[in-house]
Amino acid sequence: MAIENGGNHMKVGFIGLGVMGAPMARHLRAAGHDLALWARRPETAAAFVAEGVPLCATPAELAARSEVVITMVTASADVEALAFGAHGLAAGFGPGAVHVDMSTIAPASARMLAARYAERGVGWVDAPVSGGAQGAHEASLAIMAGAEAATLERVRPLLAVLGRRIVHIGPPGAGQVAKACNQMIMVSTIQACAEAVRLAAAHGVDVAAVRAALMGGSAGSRVLEVMGQRMVERDFGAGIEARLHHKDFALLMDEAARLGAPLPVAAQVWQQLNALMGAGWGREDTSSLLRVLEGGRG
Repeated sequence: MAIENGGNHMKVGFIGLGVMGAPMARHLRAAGHDLALWARRPETAAAFVAEGVPLCATPAELAARSEVVITMVTASADVEALAFGAHGLAAGFGPGAVHVDMSTIAPASARMLAARYAERGVGWVDAPVSGGAQGAHEASLAIMAGAEAATLERVRPLLAVLGRRIVHIGPPGAGQVAKACNQMIMVSTIQACAEAVRLAAAHGVDVAAVRAALMGGSAGSRVLEVMGQRMVERDFGAGIEARLHHKDFALLMDEAARLGAPLPVAAQVWQQLNALMGAGWGREDTSSLLRVLEGGRG
């Protein structure tokens, strides 16, 4: 199915109506695109269905009625199953259709899926995002795209509905490399914030005052602003569940080992994430790295 947007609305399928996916799907619908859905758990799509959005029986059915299908799910295996599993997207896509995956998966998986789709005349874009739930709600996501340039341009109008910055990193898989770099810097900074809060507390000084002072200097960052505040307030309820950062670090550390790329700081953070998961805090916020340093204090 050739895409002929030309400024017109497009037939868009969406899979992955989670904390980020649901508002993203709503933005696409609000922009006037012809939206349809598939959901592994149909109850997650109930609000959309009540508003008249079609819910397809299989990913293949969704692909057959869509010019572009966007997926926003958890792991490489999830995307691979959606694409080429039983009744998967590949079985329904027509030539010229495009699969845009906005999940965080392994670069090797993205490259493999792009190659398999290319054999069928189907396009691929890996377009992982940064900005979290707030960015999804505000349509202010940073989007890192791995794709052939022409394929990216065909779906750029859709991505522009979801984010403020769209950067073409390179060929398929390159977007996932950029996302790995993003996660490495961000979570390592969360760990640094946790250590700073722990040190301030060990000295018996006001940790809120320390954070406020740091925010005014070169240590100030979005991570210190948001995660530092959660640590000060000891609000460890999930912003982004720590298990997702743990999953992302597993991907990047596996790739680093395969490439022989030394990542000494990331390796230490990876061990702290392992300890966090071992403590049972995987569904709480990654600011729980502070509790790891405290030896498990609530």
